[in-house]
Amino acid sequence: MNSARLQPLTYWLLLLIGVAAPMLFPDYTNQIAVLWLMIVFALTWDILGGQMGYNSLGNIFFFGAGMYVSAVTQIGLYYDVGMYTSAARTTHIAFSYSQYFTGFALGTVTGGLVSAVLAIGVGSFVFGLRGPYFAIGTLGIAVAAAELVSSWEWVGAASGISLPVFPGGPETQKLFFYFLLFALSFILLLFLRWLYSTNFGLAINAIRDDEEKAEGMGLHTRGYKRTALVIAAFFLGLSGAIFGNMTGFIEPRDIAFPTTTFNIFMVLMVLLGGKGTLWGPVVGAVVFHVIKEVTWTYFLGWQYVTLGLLIVIIVVYFQQGIVGWVMEKYPERFGIQIAPKEPEEIPRTAGLATQPGGAE
Repeated sequence: MNSARLQPLTYWLLLLIGVAAPMLFPDYTNQIAVLWLMIVFALTWDILGGQMGYNSLGNIFFFGAGMYVSAVTQIGLYYDVGMYTSAARTTHIAFSYSQYFTGFALGTVTGGLVSAVLAIGVGSFVFGLRGPYFAIGTLGIAVAAAELVSSWEWVGAASGISLPVFPGGPETQKLFFYFLLFALSFILLLFLRWLYSTNFGLAINAIRDDEEKAEGMGLHTRGYKRTALVIAAFFLGLSGAIFGNMTGFIEPRDIAFPTTTFNIFMVLMVLLGGKGTLWGPVVGAVVFHVIKEVTWTYFLGWQYVTLGLLIVIIVVYFQQGIVGWVMEKYPERFGIQIAPKEPEEIPRTAGLATQPGGAE
């Protein structure tokens, strides 16, 4: 079966797995929900790092921004945010059914939009950097955001914020956030499949291959780079808003802006699956999440040793990733045409005996 026929079947199979998973494995609903979040992380990072060649280490900034903007919106619609987050508050604040879902819907959309707006501002100066300077600059933004929010008393500072309680039973809550994260990752995958097939996909690939030549050919590279960052930031902001409500509590360093966990996971998943491919981040996220859950569950205390070894193995021995290796091994299954090698031309004088008496 060729790739043209296989692709629609793959999407339908993924949809079936996503819908059936919580019914087949009800005890692992939250873990599978986090898997869909990992897929969002990997896909959004690959927009810049794989398709465009700009290796960002600060994408987690938009995830945390969406989380905090959503929380402030949800609370601020009905109560004073400073009073709600105050350590001196002694009264219990409850949200009604309509208040919760109205606030959650508005907060999620606002979190995505504000993250996209922040991406415009961030892109206006970080895209003046290239190579390792770009990576370090974006990482600095994420670290600075975590420190600033940690000292901002109005949003709870380092103590964090307890989000409104979901107005339903535990099982309903798990399924609600599971299907939101699954829908977000599936929509993102379909959107990127379309986006990469347009001129936009060709443009960001040209930037990755040779940005100077792309500019010389009249391509407005700054606009394409900023647009790519805005797209990634929007989906990361939405995922941050959903995940913050799923956990029920957010704080700056370990949940909203975790630069040493989620931020590193984004890069590692894409490298594991294959940079610059549509399905590479998905495959990498699935494999990485399974390894992470197994080591965190059965080898607690050794999980970061395993993570470090995985990084070394990928960087040294497996640079093309899983999908990249498969595409290299079986190119015809992905519609890649390999030109046959030209037969070597035989020199005219080959095999001719030297004539006696010839010129020296």
